[in-house]
Amino acid sequence: MKKTVLIAAILLGSLGAGVAMADDDECYVPMTNWQSRDAVQKMAEGRGWTVRRIKTEDGCYEIKGRDENGREIDVKVNPGSLAIVDTKHKDDEDDDDGRRGTGRSAAPAGTVAPPNNGLFSKGQAPKVEVK
Repeated sequence: MKKTVLIAAILLGSLGAGVAMADDDECYVPMTNWQSRDAVQKMAEGRGWTVRRIKTEDGCYEIKGRDENGREIDVKVNPGSLAIVDTKHKDDEDDDDGRRGTGRSAAPAGTVAPPNNGLFSKGQAPKVEVK
């Protein structure tokens, strides 16, 4: 009797672990059912995103770029349905890595006017003076 209970406990424990691990396989799609990178690019652009890189990770497409508001994003996409599995904004992450000029304080490129100090002119390279 004890042997049967032990075997049942082991089987139930291993089934529970299998269910918990199934969450990691959110993007398990056979390669024959994957949509192209061009389709991923079009989906992202349709949402107003600027795509810097599309790669595959853990069976998903991963888009790195900027959202429609100019924030840095990492988006996991199901390769078959192009459904969004996970989204991370750069602002959501801990920026306490000692680097300056990144994270919350950095403005998206092109959103801040250059200083009006005579060194910058629209459409021209900055003027440099060496003394």
